[in-house]
Amino acid sequence: MDFKNFDASAIAPRQAFELLPPGKYTAVISDSEEKRTKKNDGSYLALELTIVDGEHAGRKLFDNLNLNNPTAKACEIAQQTLSSICRAVGVMRPERSSDLHDLPLVVTVKVVPAKDQYEAKNEIKGYAVAGGASEQPATPAIGGAAPVVVATGAGGPPPWSRK
Repeated sequence: MDFKNFDASAIAPRQAFELLPPGKYTAVISDSEEKRTKKNDGSYLALELTIVDGEHAGRKLFDNLNLNNPTAKACEIAQQTLSSICRAVGVMRPERSSDLHDLPLVVTVKVVPAKDQYEAKNEIKGYAVAGGASEQPATPAIGGAAPVVVATGAGGPPPWSRK
């Protein structure tokens, strides 16, 4: 790689981020990507969230949803989390993960203490509607269609994949 046009004196160095204090933050999902698991036995939806207001505006948070996993409990937890996100942003039947981008929601952030060789970290523990609005209904008021169920396997790309 050629660095002849790079001038470090013209760019502020990257600063290490301190942990966010536990609390509730208004954020948006700014990026999402389906990734393979380390064991290559499934995939997860990697979410990048950006805080949009307050003194921590611009800071990033991350969450992973194990929507395609051999462990049924992992899939169940991921589907519940996805349901919380969908209700928080008012998109009950997303066709792709990008349908959830750039819509405000409130994230509850906790600090997970350091353990073994791992440093302390922030973790998202919940999603809620931004601005104190009420949650969207579980099913549409008209038509009574069943809630969406994430299915894996045959039938094309999973619903959270980007098109």
